[in-house]
Amino acid sequence: MSKFRTNIMVCGGTGCLASDSEKVFKNLKLILKARGYADEVQVIKTGCFGFCEQGPIVKIEPDNVLYVRVGPKDAKDIIDEHIIKGRTVDRLLYREPDKGKKAHKQEDMPFYKKQLRIALRNCGLVNPEDIYEYIALGGYEALGKVLTTKSQKDVIDIVKKSGLRGRGGGGFPTGLKWEITSKQPGKTKFIICNADEGDPGAFMDRSILEGDPHSVLEAMAIGGYAIGADKGIIYIRAEYPLAIQRLNIALKQAREMGLLGENIFNTDFSFDIDIKYGAGAFVCGEETALINSCEGKRGEPNYKPPYPAEKGYFGHPTCVNNVETFANIPPIILKGPQWFASIGTEKSKGTKVFALAGKINNVGLVEVPMGITLREIIYDIGGGIQGGRKFKAVQTGGPSGGVITEEDLDTPIDYDSLTAIGSMMGSGGMIVMDETDNMVDIAKFYLEFTMDESCGRCTPCRIGTKRLYEMLNKITSGKATMADIDAMKQLCYMIKDGSLCGLGQTAPNPVISTMKHFWNEYLALIKDVDNYQEEGRYIATNKDGTTIRS
Repeated sequence: MSKFRTNIMVCGGTGCLASDSEKVFKNLKLILKARGYADEVQVIKTGCFGFCEQGPIVKIEPDNVLYVRVGPKDAKDIIDEHIIKGRTVDRLLYREPDKGKKAHKQEDMPFYKKQLRIALRNCGLVNPEDIYEYIALGGYEALGKVLTTKSQKDVIDIVKKSGLRGRGGGGFPTGLKWEITSKQPGKTKFIICNADEGDPGAFMDRSILEGDPHSVLEAMAIGGYAIGADKGIIYIRAEYPLAIQRLNIALKQAREMGLLGENIFNTDFSFDIDIKYGAGAFVCGEETALINSCEGKRGEPNYKPPYPAEKGYFGHPTCVNNVETFANIPPIILKGPQWFASIGTEKSKGTKVFALAGKINNVGLVEVPMGITLREIIYDIGGGIQGGRKFKAVQTGGPSGGVITEEDLDTPIDYDSLTAIGSMMGSGGMIVMDETDNMVDIAKFYLEFTMDESCGRCTPCRIGTKRLYEMLNKITSGKATMADIDAMKQLCYMIKDGSLCGLGQTAPNPVISTMKHFWNEYLALIKDVDNYQEEGRYIATNKDGTTIRS
């Protein structure tokens, strides 16, 4: 039983640290000590609460009061008013922008009401640098259950029945991937955690590793047992120093407690994990490029087959899953596959974490059940568009996805529905745009990113994205003709059809998508658009600037 009557939980995620939450944390401790309450009240640095727009965030437990936009100078009032006098500091409570209504508790805020946190279950709740806090909430219980009561096949069957699909973007069934790897011949196998999160605006995996690293370590051990691997690798970009720091602490603690290493839980299963650093190459999110990088080679994709499950890390069968996928494994083991499968849609089970960014009031990290609509995320959770401006589009799937417009906002979020409207789930980036955004510039921004991130191995991607970017640049500078538009369309599909890996195959998606939905914005920049015949239709521009088609 804790000796502390109150816990003050301070967000220690990267976003809040950038807004001085470290100073808030230190000031709270100093003032508590000065007031003589350091033995009664504990200040804990947690992971990300998700509501980045309102950070730094401080939560008081067991009062269940959440304070937002807390500055270093606010620490005194929190201690003197709330902790000592028992009075809520009203000015630090969240207020709904339109109604001005105050919310004392986290669950009362519209941002959290429709969320269901499974992968993020411990973020903002535990000290990520204290293994005992993770264990107190059932941590490593799933691993113990698996090693002492389940066969390898049992574990794979549980994951298959849950319906969990890869959260890295591809959506491949996780249990099936584990099964395929487990059936490969050979004693040496590897399981790899892909923490190379490269989409612009995405920070899901980073937040999980910063806020709940033990959940990933535990899941990797469970996966290693299921496929017959005794070695795991976490491939993480070096630009995530806080996540790396907390992972190293978690690894040290797990080894000291015998939860990693030899004969875990006094069984014959031994498993350990190494960390390998990436240099921030977007293409290394592709599993074969990632494996090449882990081996010390140039980070570029291989032709498939063979797939990594057959021939991966140094030629051995290898299973690659991303951070969010692993974070779902322990609760699936403990609560059962039927529990997880009861959430979401028929073909997309469970929840999905999204990094909600752009021209949205409530920027942050959200975890929602599959099947929720884009409209609910943008308006109910996200609080609508900044400045009361009109919604224009939302880009899902990062630079590999496409834009979704007002007419498709009621589309349920699942793998198949997003693909059907020309976008994709991706790893979980969701960038909202308003009426002030020019969609040709948006397409150009994403294409510039993928052009720079091309590994250069295949010509369609290496040269094609460069030429496509030059065409877009010509359009935005007002020098393009309709012939350039025709050539650009053809090039888009040549790149898609001819590229070696998913980076090149999806690089033209933002261009194709914006041309489909915002064709007039392209035409407005073309100098010879008047009376141009395209695909049997005549396009002409009226005096008022509107476009008519036959």
